[in-house]
Amino acid sequence: MKLLSKTTLAALALGIVAAAPAARATDVVSLRGDKALTAESDAFDRKRAMTASGGFDRAWDLQPPTIPHNIDNDRITIRENTCLNCHGPETFKKEKAPRIGDSHFVDADGKVLETMNQRRHFCSQCHVPQADVKPLVENTFGGN
Repeated sequence: MKLLSKTTLAALALGIVAAAPAARATDVVSLRGDKALTAESDAFDRKRAMTASGGFDRAWDLQPPTIPHNIDNDRITIRENTCLNCHGPETFKKEKAPRIGDSHFVDADGKVLETMNQRRHFCSQCHVPQADVKPLVENTFGGN
């Protein structure tokens, strides 16, 4: 008899726990709006990239430099990185572009490498283009 009451109690508790997220989920508003996950989302307005001769100021020390030009036609794949066409050690002078930083030639153990560390291959993980858009949320950050 005790086993049945424990089983019933466990089933009841499980039902309450399972129902709780469903009750709260109705209050959540998605960026997709009321569209089902299986429905196609609306295309977003593509923002125009800001450009700046000489680049943008950094907002804090050690901030990765932001990209002062459009990168729509650049390709970064496991086999190709078109950023290096201008910013690579062999090409930056001819292209009059900033050279990739020395930190890109250091491995995780601090050893200086002859070639770029492959962990730094995907530039847009840290370096991002700028767009002249209204902030999504209010922000009082003032930088350095």
